[in-house]
Amino acid sequence: MIDTTWMDATEQADLVRRGEVSPKELVSAAIARIEAVNPQLDAVIRTRFDEALAEAGGELPDGPFRGVPILFKDLGCSVAGEPTAYGIGALRDLSWPVTSYLAQKFRAAGFIPLGRTNVPELGTTVTTEPTSGRPARNPWHRGRSTGGSSGGSSAAVASGMVPVAHANDGGGSIRIPASVCGLVGLKPTRGRVSQGPLVGEAWAGGTIDNCVARTVRDAAAVLDAIGAPMPGDPYWAPPLPRPLRAEVGADPGRLRIGWLDHPPREAYLDHPECRAAVAGAARLLESLGHHIEQASPEALFDEEFPGHFITIIAADTAATLAAFEMLLGRPIGDDEIEPRNAMYRSVGRAMGALRYLQARAWIGVWARRMASWWAEFDLLLTPTVAGPAPELGWFTADGPESELRRVASYIPYTSQFNMTGQPAVSLPLHWTPDGLPVGVQLVAGYGREDLLVRVASQLEQAAPWADRHPSLG
Repeated sequence: MIDTTWMDATEQADLVRRGEVSPKELVSAAIARIEAVNPQLDAVIRTRFDEALAEAGGELPDGPFRGVPILFKDLGCSVAGEPTAYGIGALRDLSWPVTSYLAQKFRAAGFIPLGRTNVPELGTTVTTEPTSGRPARNPWHRGRSTGGSSGGSSAAVASGMVPVAHANDGGGSIRIPASVCGLVGLKPTRGRVSQGPLVGEAWAGGTIDNCVARTVRDAAAVLDAIGAPMPGDPYWAPPLPRPLRAEVGADPGRLRIGWLDHPPREAYLDHPECRAAVAGAARLLESLGHHIEQASPEALFDEEFPGHFITIIAADTAATLAAFEMLLGRPIGDDEIEPRNAMYRSVGRAMGALRYLQARAWIGVWARRMASWWAEFDLLLTPTVAGPAPELGWFTADGPESELRRVASYIPYTSQFNMTGQPAVSLPLHWTPDGLPVGVQLVAGYGREDLLVRVASQLEQAAPWADRHPSLG
């Protein structure tokens, strides 16, 4: 059989369409790769290999990714009768009652899910090191973090287990692990992907689903497949003029792009490799004919933003854990969850409606201040995160009371765009001298994934990354 390990999902689907490989051969190859590589990485925490092989040998939907293997993140994308644990030990054996619209759309596209990927508990931190299980390990350096919360998915794709994997993003959770694992991570516009039927919104509309991928065309085509709105969705994303797959290779024209390469205050990390990544991307964009200047939204680092964002997370954490308790039929004790989430739940339970609504109102006004910058600029270029992948254990090395401060210092550029709802993409354009990937982020105006895909594919063509693979024994 053809070696499909490093082929993207689009190429694998083309092989199936031409009859050169069968879906069962693709699934068998992915299973073999997971069995060979996952013991080193702990990216995949639950498998359904027998079911996947049976599905691959049967009738499959004639979608654009017919027969291509995929992994679902163990957070969201629920499937009726199968567990989704959200990184919580108490939920490990709890089967969900409803299949999400998202899982239905992945299936309709022809994907065959092989299992679930590792996540941090409740997705409330930026490294995949749950106390309920083993940490996910970065394929580029197994002593380093995969990022989070889509860290297991990113490790799986970066190591060649599957060509794409489901991911979602509430404060950077697609883009952060994409950056530290050397992948493409496209966060869609708010409302582009339905979270129904069980979820209307989460984190005040800040969460959204897509995938992590090795190529821009895969990130675009997967979003095409899952991005249709569903009845009753609380948010509406402007319809795209044509499929995003058609934007790959399209001329973006000459764009005005603002950039920044470091945060304004010492409270955040400021790694020289992140500055180098932005400098290299800016030079490349300028060589492609774009106008580049040092500029960014005045509101981006508003000192009040983090407090309001944490208020929203705390309220949502308390509500989410209450919903899980209803499904379990019993309380979940503080000793069953990590200190970070016990703290969020405590704050959320004690919070009055007034405080929560004031936080959402402040975010609404602030988001208008942010959006005004894109009236003058087409894109914003930043580092994706504030440093290369840190060592495992770094975020909690000084104890639980310091975890939130370290998390905040590492992600000064991502969560703002969950709250504004704008699309953003992390691209693997830089590697450190010791071989760690460092992503750069591009942010477009609301609803403009088409522009992001055009520029991302232009950069991918000018500085290809698909042939860079981690060494795994």
